[in-house]
Amino acid sequence: MFEIKRFSFRDNELAEIANGIRKKVFVEEQGVDPNLEYDHEEESHHYLLLLGEKPLATARWRETEKGIKLERFAVIPGFRNRGIGEIILKELLHDVIPLEKPIYLHSQVRAVPFYERNGFHMVGGQFTEAGIDHFLMQYPD
Repeated sequence: MFEIKRFSFRDNELAEIANGIRKKVFVEEQGVDPNLEYDHEEESHHYLLLLGEKPLATARWRETEKGIKLERFAVIPGFRNRGIGEIILKELLHDVIPLEKPIYLHSQVRAVPFYERNGFHMVGGQFTEAGIDHFLMQYPD
């Protein structure tokens, strides 16, 4: 059974687990600079998805001057394309929609179809962030 834990960066145990997932996915697999990966930790609302005791995915959201930014979605290898990302995305949306603010994210190009299936749409052109091509996407479609 899946469990989603919400936590703040001060919760060292959960933050360490989530940061381990992010390190594997973003820093090691995608070559993102760790200084870019671990920014805005204090003001973010963090999530960790577990299957039993096994951590599978993490994500976070934070409020910006533009609205609510969803970010740092990461699913460990071997569990991708199995609906895990959708589970954690829906949990974040469940929490932020009631805030009645614009919801947006920066999607890596290869993840655009995933976000489109979940109600987001692209806004504007492609841009590069942390050396990876992205599109700005907004919710709802």
